[in-house]
Amino acid sequence: MRAKQILTALLILLAGQSLMLAGTISGKVTYTGTPAKQKPIDMSGEPACARQHPTPVTNETVVTGPDHALENVVVYVSSGAPDDGQVPAQAVTFEQKGCQYLPHVVVMHTDQELKILNSDQTTHNIHPQAKVNREWNKSQPPGAPPISEKYEKEEFIPVKCSVHPWMHGYFAVLRTSHYDVSKGGGIFKLPNLPPGKYTVTAWHEDYGLQTADVTIAGDETKNVNFAFQAKAY
Repeated sequence: MRAKQILTALLILLAGQSLMLAGTISGKVTYTGTPAKQKPIDMSGEPACARQHPTPVTNETVVTGPDHALENVVVYVSSGAPDDGQVPAQAVTFEQKGCQYLPHVVVMHTDQELKILNSDQTTHNIHPQAKVNREWNKSQPPGAPPISEKYEKEEFIPVKCSVHPWMHGYFAVLRTSHYDVSKGGGIFKLPNLPPGKYTVTAWHEDYGLQTADVTIAGDETKNVNFAFQAKAY
């Protein structure tokens, strides 16, 4: 009887350890070919913003780094994610500063709060051009409180400012919290994935979508790389 109790306890312990196992999918996003040269932005019509950029900034449709790294790529678990219904309580922030959108691409879970800030001394007019979700267009003067919004459905939504035509960004609305945005080295990391089969999608605003199927066993780290073909202009 004693041996049976010990065996049962061991099985329960092992089962608990198995449930606690979590793996990671990581990798790098790169490009092949020659990306179009990004044009410098002329902010002379908005002196308060121009003064914040002693060196003129360029548009951010295609942002690259060393060794063919590609930035601003949203990499996320598009199938198999274990927390599709868990909406984070913390809001995500989209800031207008120096007549730019920071970050250029902001990612949020469906129904997660989005707070939009105006840190400039000029009025902005935020216009997310949604097709699946509700489209809206709101003015935000200097010193105005944050705009609070939520999106119910998955969608990649282009955002523009109706006052400053060079301001462009994206809202990436996903039904998962397992996502990352590639940084300066094109690096991404998706941790805390229990054992299972996943589809990972990489999205770039100009170069489109790529997917990869990945199987996680235990607490291993699987490496997945994406390479996008640069468009010729």
